[in-house]
Amino acid sequence: MSAIALADGERLHWPGGVRLGDRTIAVLVFLSGFVFIEPSPSDLLLVATAIVWAFCGLRLNRYSLPHTVLLLCYIAGGWLAFTQVRDFTRPFSYMMTSTFLVASSIFFAAVVAEAPERRLRLIRNAYVAVGVVTAIIAVLAYFGVLPHSEFFKRYDRAMGPFKDPNVFAPFLVLPLCFLVRDILTRRLRESVWEIAGSLIIIFAIFLAFSRAAWGLSVIAVLVTAYLAFASSINKLVRFRLVAYLLAGSAAIMLLLAVAVSIPAIRDLYEIRAHVVQDYDDGHGGRFDRQWNGFFLVQEKPLGLGPWEFAKIFGDDQHNMWLKGFTDYGWLGGFSYIILVVWTLAESCRLLFRQRPWTPIVQCSFAVYFGHVFLMHNVIDNDHWRHLYLIYGILWGAIAAEKLMRRKQRQTAAVSPSPVKRRSMVAAA
Repeated sequence: MSAIALADGERLHWPGGVRLGDRTIAVLVFLSGFVFIEPSPSDLLLVATAIVWAFCGLRLNRYSLPHTVLLLCYIAGGWLAFTQVRDFTRPFSYMMTSTFLVASSIFFAAVVAEAPERRLRLIRNAYVAVGVVTAIIAVLAYFGVLPHSEFFKRYDRAMGPFKDPNVFAPFLVLPLCFLVRDILTRRLRESVWEIAGSLIIIFAIFLAFSRAAWGLSVIAVLVTAYLAFASSINKLVRFRLVAYLLAGSAAIMLLLAVAVSIPAIRDLYEIRAHVVQDYDDGHGGRFDRQWNGFFLVQEKPLGLGPWEFAKIFGDDQHNMWLKGFTDYGWLGGFSYIILVVWTLAESCRLLFRQRPWTPIVQCSFAVYFGHVFLMHNVIDNDHWRHLYLIYGILWGAIAAEKLMRRKQRQTAAVSPSPVKRRSMVAAA
């Protein structure tokens, strides 16, 4: 939308095209917080946007090819597994949503690589805005303040404009990390709105009563704080960061203690606070299903297809690694494992680069780290839009960094060194 790709590699810019394209990205990120149905409106809008961008000059970056190729292999494995199902209606809708999300991740990686500073800032701001808005909706609906509040709750748990509390709460963790990092690296009087927004988001995450999301929040915030601490060389800033973190933790504990004093919240908290629930352990429980499922996929190289695992074992996998093999076959399962390892390895190299977008990359990595080492093991999150956005952010930043370094090498090769320049001047 911002330009037409020409044969010589130059681009013809349309008046206002860049601004309109950037606003479209922000709208897409904001709409990702409203998921009542699948495919969601944001999925359909993304397809139309990606097609227009493709015709108007958006090109895939060769440095993000591992991300693109592995995701395409992952989705190809899913369509191969789709051939194993008998009832095609629901599985077809499932696979179309998976395809939209893979396309979204590739799209975001491409647009970020093209203009990382500007577009990552847009994505960050849009995500924080939708995070605060959906958190406010969830909190107000939980206490019955909004009309038709029952549409924003399930099993007395806040879920906001989502279909499931277990998806809604993890969605809020990345904007929480953005706000927390701002608070930790600024003076308090400059972070009034950030403090208010983070408290609202924390309360919404708590009211979702998702044990995995609680754990993800703790892991992601701690990793974010560590990366911010390690990135600063100023001892005073480091001391202030630690002091803010400790004071903030105490304030949050006090807030949650007040919330738990409400009888309805306390009763549900006492149930959800147990690490292992009745449906996790024992014969036919979550762990038993996962154990049997890993043996089953060894006999099914094409996988089972969407929803087939639940038909066999009575419930879903609740494990991303297992879901990769059952719903996407061996091709999809192994492709996803390779993608995870590659993403961790490449994104670790970006964490302490002196770039304007490094804070955004650090927060995204912190949340991704929590997903890989916690969420992937306790829930199947292959349709979580924010996870595909995080892949797009990280791989867009990876590609942008490599592009920048290549340009620096080319400039150094063309420009003579200071010693050689002095010799040339003396000879002249």
